[in-house]
Amino acid sequence: MDKQFAGKVIVITGGSSGIGRACALALAGAGAKVAVGARRDAEGQETVRLIEQQGGEACFVRTDVSKAEDVRGLVDAAVSRWGRLDGAVNNAGIEGTPFVNTADYEESVWDQVIDVNLKGVYLSMKYEIPHLLKQKGGSIVNISSIAGLIGGVGGVAYHASKHGVIGLTRTTALEYARQGIRVNAVCPAVIQTDMADRFFGGRGIPLADIHPLGRVGTVDEIADAVVWLCSDRSSFVTGVALPVDGGLTAK
Repeated sequence: MDKQFAGKVIVITGGSSGIGRACALALAGAGAKVAVGARRDAEGQETVRLIEQQGGEACFVRTDVSKAEDVRGLVDAAVSRWGRLDGAVNNAGIEGTPFVNTADYEESVWDQVIDVNLKGVYLSMKYEIPHLLKQKGGSIVNISSIAGLIGGVGGVAYHASKHGVIGLTRTTALEYARQGIRVNAVCPAVIQTDMADRFFGGRGIPLADIHPLGRVGTVDEIADAVVWLCSDRSSFVTGVALPVDGGLTAK
């Protein structure tokens, strides 16, 4: 396997399952040392075990991205262990309450979703960027969603948070471009994950049919896009919100 990230250190939030775990495995497989942050200890430690099983190096730090001290602790743990930070994948997110219209949406759920999905990305970049500046550059990939590119009925907090992630991405990309930090977002459509099962489960929605390619996506397909954006192969790409959506947003 191409070890294009040999000697590089990358932080990944929400790395205990789904897209986050796939990104952690892919980046570690390409040579990166990976610091995995997530709220669920057992699943986070399992991600580390899987990385070590394939010959990689990783650590796990229990992290609630809505809490500044947790995010700072994750980043500091990576730098303390490996002496540097070269990139980040800010993936942690929750779905909130699906298919509930705005007037009926609970304020407490809104607060939770915004705290994790939007504030969590802001806090992650806040503590990642100073270390990337020390390296005179690096790459940040924020995981948004097609819900950040288009509207949808129900799930107002999720859509609002993912639109916000794209705004954060574009603003930060412009702020730090001249200092060598690239910031991009990946916008998945429906992917085979536990979150998608919770969001759509039992609703009888033909998920494959909503994508022009006629199927849902896989976590590895998202990880491939993330790896490219983290790599020097995308060195002239910043401020982009990249759909990985089976053609859904081309309709």
